[in-house]
Amino acid sequence: MFNRTKSKKGRRSPMATVSLIVVGLMTTGGAYALFSSTANADDSTSTVAASSQSQVNEGEKLFASNCATCHGLSAQGTSEGPSLIGVGAASVDFQVGTGRMPMAAQGPQAEEKPAQFTDEQVDALAEYVASLGPGPSVPSTELTDGEKGDAAEGAELFRINCAMCHNVAGAGGALTEGKYAPSLETVSGKHIYEAMLTGPQNMPVFNDLNLTPEQKADIITYLKYVQDNKSPGGFALGSLGPVAEGLFIWIFGLGAVVAMTVWLTAKSN
Repeated sequence: MFNRTKSKKGRRSPMATVSLIVVGLMTTGGAYALFSSTANADDSTSTVAASSQSQVNEGEKLFASNCATCHGLSAQGTSEGPSLIGVGAASVDFQVGTGRMPMAAQGPQAEEKPAQFTDEQVDALAEYVASLGPGPSVPSTELTDGEKGDAAEGAELFRINCAMCHNVAGAGGALTEGKYAPSLETVSGKHIYEAMLTGPQNMPVFNDLNLTPEQKADIITYLKYVQDNKSPGGFALGSLGPVAEGLFIWIFGLGAVVAMTVWLTAKSN
């Protein structure tokens, strides 16, 4: 009797076995999930790296075929063109994306023309040049779509920093020695931001210490407002300001007065 009682007390409960099995399964499943996610993350990182390197390689080929004559095979620069090491992806995206590069001919400054490369090729060139040294990257859409900034604040910033060259309405204007500030009436928000960031041609550089990313977005919002809203006063005369308006009055207004005077004199005679 004593032995029978002792064996009953020492017997393991069936639920304990089930619990051990459940814990074992959960541990095994958790470990498998952890290792699987790590492996997938590694594979994903490897895929992205391989894709990026492939883009860099494609950009290097395009550079050697179209840009190396002026900028050197390693983008180190020559007597015909500056070094591109450290200019960043934003500079390449602006210059090539607006058709300014490759230049059709040497001149006071590179003129805008239809882009000679597809968007994918421009991206590849930008990635290749960015791989040569650190520099400004292509801005995000949130800063360049012209929808999230303050147009009133952007108008004030534009008048203070940009209007002396580009005109208060972004119509552009002449500079010295055959140079000019281009019109901004059809320029995309991305290229406007990149121009402020990199300072192409005769434009000064507005880095993030001069104008914060938010202030640049405000300026783009203002310019997009000007692009989308025609002059409320009627015919804008190219938005060139008082010179064009004064010339219009001088030629047509004064001409109308002279014509009316001649007509009245002829009628009285």
